[in-house]
Amino acid sequence: MIQEQEYPAEPEATRRDSGATESSRANRGWWDRNADDYQNEHGTFLGDDRFVWCPEGLDEVEAALLGPQESLRDRDILEIGAGAAQCSRWLAAQGARPVALDLSHRQLQHALRIADGRSLTFPLVQADAGALPFADGSFDLACSAYGAIPFVADPVRVFREVRRVLRPGGRWVFSVTHPVRWAFPDEPGPEGLTAASSYFDRTPYVEQDERGNAVYVEHHRTLGDRVRDLVAGGFRLVDLVEPEWPAWNTQEWGGWSPLRGTLLPGTAIFVCERD
Repeated sequence: MIQEQEYPAEPEATRRDSGATESSRANRGWWDRNADDYQNEHGTFLGDDRFVWCPEGLDEVEAALLGPQESLRDRDILEIGAGAAQCSRWLAAQGARPVALDLSHRQLQHALRIADGRSLTFPLVQADAGALPFADGSFDLACSAYGAIPFVADPVRVFREVRRVLRPGGRWVFSVTHPVRWAFPDEPGPEGLTAASSYFDRTPYVEQDERGNAVYVEHHRTLGDRVRDLVAGGFRLVDLVEPEWPAWNTQEWGGWSPLRGTLLPGTAIFVCERD
Protein backbone atom coordinates (compact mmCIF):
# COMPACT_ATOMS: atom_id res chain seq x y z
CA MET A 1 0.00 0.00 0.00
CA ILE A 2 1.37 3.38 -0.98
CA GLN A 3 1.19 5.91 1.86
CA GLU A 4 0.25 9.47 1.07
CA GLN A 5 3.05 11.91 1.75
CA GLU A 6 2.32 14.34 4.55
CA TYR A 7 3.25 17.99 4.05
CA PRO A 8 3.59 20.57 6.81
CA ALA A 9 0.51 22.72 7.26
CA GLU A 10 0.69 26.24 5.88
CA PRO A 11 1.62 28.69 8.65
CA GLU A 12 -1.14 30.84 10.08
CA ALA A 13 -0.65 34.60 9.69
CA THR A 14 -1.59 36.64 12.74
CA ARG A 15 -0.68 39.74 14.73
CA ARG A 16 0.59 39.08 18.25
CA ASP A 17 3.47 39.90 20.57
CA SER A 18 6.79 38.21 19.82
CA GLY A 19 9.90 38.84 21.91
CA ALA A 20 13.55 38.92 20.96
CA THR A 21 14.29 35.23 21.54
CA GLU A 22 11.26 33.93 19.65
CA SER A 23 11.76 36.40 16.79
CA SER A 24 15.43 35.49 16.38
CA ARG A 25 14.78 31.75 16.48
CA ALA A 26 11.83 31.96 14.06
CA ASN A 27 13.64 34.11 11.52
CA ARG A 28 16.86 32.09 11.60
CA GLY A 29 14.80 28.99 10.79
CA TRP A 30 12.74 30.77 8.13
CA TRP A 31 15.77 32.10 6.26
CA ASP A 32 17.58 28.76 6.47
CA ARG A 33 14.54 27.02 4.96
CA ASN A 34 13.80 29.66 2.33
CA ALA A 35 17.25 30.90 1.31
CA ASP A 36 17.34 28.68 -1.79
CA ASP A 37 13.96 29.90 -3.06
CA TYR A 38 14.85 33.51 -2.25
CA GLN A 39 18.12 33.42 -4.18
CA ASN A 40 16.49 31.58 -7.09
CA GLU A 41 13.69 34.12 -7.30
CA HIS A 42 15.63 37.34 -6.69
CA GLY A 43 19.24 36.44 -7.49
CA THR A 44 19.12 37.82 -11.04
CA PHE A 45 17.76 41.18 -9.85
CA LEU A 46 20.28 41.39 -7.01
CA GLY A 47 23.19 40.24 -9.14
CA ASP A 48 26.32 38.59 -7.78
CA ASP A 49 28.20 41.78 -6.98
CA ARG A 50 25.76 44.69 -7.02
CA PHE A 51 24.72 46.87 -4.09
CA VAL A 52 20.94 47.19 -4.45
CA TRP A 53 19.17 48.91 -1.58
CA CYS A 54 15.57 47.87 -2.25
CA PRO A 55 12.99 46.32 -4.60
CA GLU A 56 12.72 49.69 -6.32
CA GLY A 57 16.22 48.96 -7.63
CA LEU A 58 18.11 51.92 -6.13
CA ASP A 59 21.80 51.11 -6.62
CA GLU A 60 24.62 52.39 -4.41
CA VAL A 61 26.53 53.30 -7.59
CA GLU A 62 24.02 56.09 -8.18
CA ALA A 63 22.85 56.74 -4.62
CA ALA A 64 26.28 57.01 -2.89
CA LEU A 65 24.59 56.81 0.51
CA LEU A 66 27.75 55.41 2.08
CA GLY A 67 29.77 58.27 0.59
CA PRO A 68 31.55 58.90 -2.71
CA GLN A 69 32.55 55.64 -4.37
CA GLU A 70 36.25 56.49 -4.29
CA SER A 71 36.07 57.13 -0.54
CA LEU A 72 35.22 53.47 0.17
CA ARG A 73 38.74 52.24 -0.59
CA ASP A 74 40.56 50.90 2.48
CA ARG A 75 37.46 51.35 4.67
CA ASP A 76 36.38 48.65 7.11
CA ILE A 77 32.67 48.07 6.44
CA LEU A 78 30.19 45.81 8.24
CA GLU A 79 27.20 44.51 6.26
CA ILE A 80 24.42 43.31 8.58
CA GLY A 81 21.87 40.83 7.26
CA ALA A 82 24.09 40.26 4.25
CA GLY A 83 22.25 37.29 2.75
CA ALA A 84 24.45 36.01 -0.07
CA ALA A 85 26.77 39.02 0.43
CA GLN A 86 26.13 40.67 -2.93
CA CYS A 87 26.60 44.12 -1.39
CA SER A 88 29.82 43.13 0.37
CA ARG A 89 31.14 41.72 -2.90
CA TRP A 90 30.54 45.09 -4.57
CA LEU A 91 32.23 46.88 -1.66
CA ALA A 92 35.26 44.62 -1.94
CA ALA A 93 35.50 45.48 -5.64
CA GLN A 94 35.76 49.16 -4.65
CA GLY A 95 38.79 48.38 -2.49
CA ALA A 96 36.93 48.28 0.82
CA ARG A 97 37.41 45.63 3.52
CA PRO A 98 33.87 44.32 4.12
CA VAL A 99 32.64 41.79 6.64
CA ALA A 100 29.34 40.09 5.75
CA LEU A 101 27.21 39.06 8.73
CA ASP A 102 23.94 37.13 8.65
CA LEU A 103 21.79 35.16 11.07
CA SER A 104 21.18 32.43 8.48
CA HIS A 105 23.80 29.75 7.81
CA ARG A 106 22.09 28.82 4.54
CA GLN A 107 22.23 32.38 3.23
CA LEU A 108 25.96 32.46 3.92
CA GLN A 109 26.34 29.17 2.06
CA HIS A 110 24.95 30.98 -0.97
CA ALA A 111 27.61 33.64 -0.43
CA LEU A 112 30.24 30.89 -0.64
CA ARG A 113 28.58 29.46 -3.75
CA ILE A 114 28.70 32.80 -5.57
CA ALA A 115 32.28 33.42 -4.43
CA ASP A 116 33.54 30.10 -5.81
CA GLY A 117 36.44 30.81 -8.17
CA ARG A 118 36.46 34.56 -7.55
CA SER A 119 39.57 36.38 -6.41
CA LEU A 120 37.83 38.79 -4.04
CA THR A 121 37.43 37.32 -0.56
CA PHE A 122 36.19 38.69 2.76
CA PRO A 123 34.97 37.24 6.07
CA LEU A 124 31.51 35.70 6.42
CA VAL A 125 30.14 35.69 9.97
CA GLN A 126 27.02 33.98 11.30
CA ALA A 127 25.72 35.98 14.26
CA ASP A 128 22.75 37.86 15.68
CA ALA A 129 22.69 41.59 14.98
CA GLY A 130 21.86 42.21 18.62
CA ALA A 131 25.16 40.71 19.78
CA LEU A 132 27.84 41.64 17.25
CA PRO A 133 31.02 39.56 17.75
CA PHE A 134 33.43 42.45 17.12
CA ALA A 135 35.58 44.73 19.24
CA ASP A 136 34.62 48.34 19.88
CA GLY A 137 35.52 50.68 17.03
CA SER A 138 36.19 47.94 14.46
CA PHE A 139 34.49 49.58 11.46
CA ASP A 140 34.32 52.86 9.56
CA LEU A 141 30.89 52.19 8.06
CA ALA A 142 27.96 49.82 8.57
CA CYS A 143 25.12 49.03 6.18
CA SER A 144 22.10 46.80 5.79
CA ALA A 145 19.84 46.40 2.75
CA TYR A 146 16.61 45.00 4.22
CA GLY A 147 18.67 42.87 6.60
CA ALA A 148 17.98 42.23 10.29
CA ILE A 149 16.24 45.50 11.26
CA PRO A 150 12.69 44.58 10.12
CA PHE A 151 12.93 41.30 12.02
CA VAL A 152 14.24 42.32 15.45
CA ALA A 153 12.07 42.93 18.49
CA ASP A 154 14.53 45.40 20.05
CA PRO A 155 16.01 47.69 17.38
CA VAL A 156 17.60 50.00 19.96
CA ARG A 157 19.74 47.10 21.13
CA VAL A 158 20.91 46.54 17.56
CA PHE A 159 21.58 50.25 17.01
CA ARG A 160 23.65 50.41 20.18
CA GLU A 161 25.64 47.40 19.04
CA VAL A 162 26.24 49.01 15.64
CA ARG A 163 27.32 52.23 17.35
CA ARG A 164 29.70 50.29 19.59
CA VAL A 165 31.55 48.66 16.69
CA LEU A 166 31.71 51.90 14.65
CA ARG A 167 34.52 54.39 14.95
CA PRO A 168 33.67 58.02 15.87
CA GLY A 169 31.84 59.71 13.01
CA GLY A 170 31.06 56.35 11.40
CA ARG A 171 28.07 56.16 9.06
CA TRP A 172 25.22 53.63 9.46
CA VAL A 173 22.82 53.22 6.53
CA PHE A 174 19.95 50.73 6.43
CA SER A 175 16.81 50.14 4.37
CA VAL A 176 13.48 48.74 5.58
CA THR A 177 9.91 48.47 4.38
CA HIS A 178 8.44 51.96 4.48
CA PRO A 179 6.31 52.18 7.66
CA VAL A 180 3.32 53.55 5.70
CA ARG A 181 3.07 50.21 3.88
CA TRP A 182 2.02 48.46 7.09
CA ALA A 183 -1.43 50.03 6.83
CA PHE A 184 -2.00 48.33 3.45
CA PRO A 185 -2.30 44.66 2.44
CA ASP A 186 0.98 43.18 1.22
CA GLU A 187 -0.35 42.65 -2.29
CA PRO A 188 1.09 43.98 -5.58
CA GLY A 189 -2.27 44.56 -7.30
CA PRO A 190 -5.20 46.95 -6.75
CA GLU A 191 -6.14 45.12 -3.53
CA GLY A 192 -2.92 46.50 -2.05
CA LEU A 193 -4.00 50.13 -2.49
CA THR A 194 -6.68 50.34 0.21
CA ALA A 195 -5.69 50.80 3.85
CA ALA A 196 -6.77 47.77 5.86
CA SER A 197 -5.24 48.34 9.30
CA SER A 198 -3.95 51.13 11.48
CA TYR A 199 -0.56 52.62 10.71
CA PHE A 200 -0.16 53.01 14.47
CA ASP A 201 -0.65 49.31 15.26
CA ARG A 202 2.82 48.12 16.35
CA THR A 203 1.70 44.53 16.96
CA PRO A 204 4.21 42.22 15.23
CA TYR A 205 3.23 40.27 12.13
CA VAL A 206 3.71 36.58 12.97
CA GLU A 207 3.39 33.39 10.95
CA GLN A 208 2.98 30.43 13.28
CA ASP A 209 2.69 26.67 12.97
CA GLU A 210 -0.17 24.47 14.16
CA ARG A 211 1.30 24.46 17.68
CA GLY A 212 1.39 28.25 17.83
CA ASN A 213 5.17 28.46 17.47
CA ALA A 214 6.36 31.43 15.42
CA VAL A 215 8.10 30.50 12.16
CA TYR A 216 8.44 34.07 10.80
CA VAL A 217 8.21 37.48 12.49
CA GLU A 218 8.32 41.09 11.32
CA HIS A 219 8.16 44.08 13.66
CA HIS A 220 6.46 47.34 12.71
CA ARG A 221 7.72 50.80 13.70
CA THR A 222 6.31 54.15 12.62
CA LEU A 223 8.67 56.71 11.09
CA GLY A 224 8.71 58.54 14.41
CA ASP A 225 9.56 55.31 16.23
CA ARG A 226 12.52 54.71 13.91
CA VAL A 227 13.91 58.20 14.51
CA ARG A 228 13.51 57.91 18.29
CA ASP A 229 15.12 54.46 18.26
CA LEU A 230 18.10 55.81 16.33
CA VAL A 231 18.55 58.69 18.75
CA ALA A 232 18.28 56.29 21.70
CA GLY A 233 20.92 54.13 20.01
CA GLY A 234 23.36 57.05 19.80
CA PHE A 235 22.94 58.10 16.17
CA ARG A 236 22.15 61.34 14.36
CA LEU A 237 19.82 61.08 11.36
CA VAL A 238 21.45 62.69 8.32
CA ASP A 239 18.93 61.78 5.63
CA LEU A 240 15.77 59.77 5.04
CA VAL A 241 15.56 58.47 1.48
CA GLU A 242 12.24 57.31 0.01
CA PRO A 243 13.07 55.86 -3.43
CA GLU A 244 10.55 56.50 -6.17
CA TRP A 245 9.63 53.64 -8.46
CA PRO A 246 11.69 53.96 -11.68
CA ALA A 247 10.14 53.52 -15.12
CA TRP A 248 12.63 50.79 -16.08
CA ASN A 249 11.61 48.49 -13.22
CA THR A 250 8.68 46.36 -14.42
CA GLN A 251 9.04 43.48 -11.98
CA GLU A 252 6.93 42.56 -8.95
CA TRP A 253 8.66 41.56 -5.71
CA GLY A 254 6.14 40.32 -3.16
CA GLY A 255 3.97 43.33 -2.36
CA TRP A 256 6.22 45.69 -4.34
CA SER A 257 5.08 46.47 -7.87
CA PRO A 258 5.04 49.28 -10.46
CA LEU A 259 1.36 49.87 -9.69
CA ARG A 260 1.88 50.39 -5.96
CA GLY A 261 5.29 51.97 -6.35
CA THR A 262 3.97 54.92 -8.33
CA LEU A 263 1.41 55.68 -5.58
CA LEU A 264 2.91 54.56 -2.26
CA PRO A 265 6.43 54.63 -0.84
CA GLY A 266 7.74 51.08 -0.50
CA THR A 267 11.13 51.61 1.13
CA ALA A 268 12.67 53.93 3.70
CA ILE A 269 16.46 54.26 3.85
CA PHE A 270 17.90 55.82 7.00
CA VAL A 271 21.29 57.50 6.69
CA CYS A 272 22.82 58.04 10.12
CA GLU A 273 26.09 58.99 11.75
CA ARG A 274 27.56 57.93 15.08
CA ASP A 275 27.49 60.74 17.65
